[in-house]
Amino acid sequence: MALTGRAGLLAALAAIVVLLAPEPGLVVLAAALVLTVLVAADLLLAGAVRGLRFQRDGERRVRLGQSAAIGLVVDNPGPRRVRGVLRDAWQPSAGAAVRRVTLDVPARQRRRLVTTLTPTRRGDREAVAVTVRSVGPLGLAARQRTFHVPWTVRVLPPFLSRRHLPARLARLRELDGRHPALVRGQGTEFDSLREYVVGDDVRSIDWRASARRSDVVVRTWRPERDRRVLIVLDTGRTSAGRVGVAPVGGDRLSGWPRLDWSMDAALLLAALAARAGDRVDFLAYDRAVRAQVSGASRTELLSSLVDAMAPIEAELVEADAAGMVAAVLSRARRRCLVVLLTDLNATAMEEGLLPVLPGLSSRHMVLVASVADPRVAGMAAGRGTAEAVYDAAAAERLRGERREITAVLRRHGVEVVDALPEDVAPALADAYLALKAAGRL
Repeated sequence: MALTGRAGLLAALAAIVVLLAPEPGLVVLAAALVLTVLVAADLLLAGAVRGLRFQRDGERRVRLGQSAAIGLVVDNPGPRRVRGVLRDAWQPSAGAAVRRVTLDVPARQRRRLVTTLTPTRRGDREAVAVTVRSVGPLGLAARQRTFHVPWTVRVLPPFLSRRHLPARLARLRELDGRHPALVRGQGTEFDSLREYVVGDDVRSIDWRASARRSDVVVRTWRPERDRRVLIVLDTGRTSAGRVGVAPVGGDRLSGWPRLDWSMDAALLLAALAARAGDRVDFLAYDRAVRAQVSGASRTELLSSLVDAMAPIEAELVEADAAGMVAAVLSRARRRCLVVLLTDLNATAMEEGLLPVLPGLSSRHMVLVASVADPRVAGMAAGRGTAEAVYDAAAAERLRGERREITAVLRRHGVEVVDALPEDVAPALADAYLALKAAGRL
C-alpha cells in the first residue's frame, strides 16, 4: 500500500479543522476515522496488481552510442481497471530515457509500453525490476507491487575504426595486384610469369620458362594467404586506465579505458586480416582466459568478436605474462602472427613480459601494440610555471621509458606500434600490411 499526495493534503486540511474546532479531541477522532475509511475504500476499489502479468520484447544487442527500444507488455486479467504509474528500473549505465510512465490498463486487456535505452558502457545491461502503483478512484491510496521481469541487452563495442577499413582494403588490393615482389621466400606465393623489365630482381628470373619462350621471363609473387593471426588482448590492470576523449556513450569520466581502444584496434585488424584471406583467432587474458574466439569463418568473425568482447572488463590485477605466453603457445602450434595489445608500462614489462618473450618470439612473429596517453604529450610541452616544468619532466621520463622498452622489444625481433588512442587502430593495420608486403607473415 502507498499513500498519495492527495491523502496528505486531505490530512493537512483536517488538521486545520482540528485547530479551529471547539472540541479538538472529538474532531481528531472523527477526522482520523473518515480518512481511514476513505483510504480503505480507495484501496478496495483500486485495480489489483498482484495478478498482473508482464512480457518483454525488443532488441537484445545494441552498439555503444546507439539506442535500443525495449517493449514491456502489461496484461491485466482482473475485473477492475488498473490506473496509476509504472516504473521500469534498469541499471544506471543502461541509459533508460524515461523510467516512470503513466499506466492505464482496462480489465482483461493489455497495453504495451516502450523504454528507450541509450547505454553509456559496454557489457550486459539488465532490467532490475518493474514496480506498479495502482491508484484508487479517489486518488488517496494505491496498491503497489514490484515484479522481476528479466531482460538483458548486450552493449557491443562501437567499432569506430571501421571508417579506416576502406583505405586499408584499397592498399591490400594494391598489394595483391603488385607484379614484382620485393622479397622472395617464406612470406610470398608464386602468382604468374611475365616478361623481364629493367629493374626486376634477377633472382626472380625463371630460367626454364625463359629457355622455352626464348625470352627472359620472371616469376611474380603475391602475399601468402591462409596465414594465422592470433590477437591477444591484455585485460590486466594497465588496461583500465582512461586515455583520450570518450567518443561515444556520454561517459562522465574522461576518456575510454585502454581496453576499449585496444578492442577497437583489434576489430579493424581482424576485419582487414579476414579480407586478406588469413585466419584470425582471439584471446583475452590477464590471469585466466576471459574470452576467446577460434575457428570463426570470415563472415562470422566480426560478429563473434564483438559478442565476445562486449562483457569483458579490465581486471585490477597484474597480468600473468608467463600464463599468457603459455596460453598462446598451447593454441598456436605452428608459426603465426601474434598481436599483443597491452600497455608499454616499463615496470610491468620488465617484471612480466620481457623474461618470457624469447620463448614466444622464437616460435612466432610478435607484434606489440600499445595505446599512448595524449595527456603525457601535453604535459611534456608545459613550461609556463614551476609546476608545469615538474610535470613536463615527469612526462619526458615516462616517454623515455616507453622508448627504452620499445628498443628492447625490437632487439628481441618484436614489432612495436605505440600510438595515440585515435591513431592506434590505423597504425596497427598499417603495420600488418607492411609485414604482409615484406613477406614476414
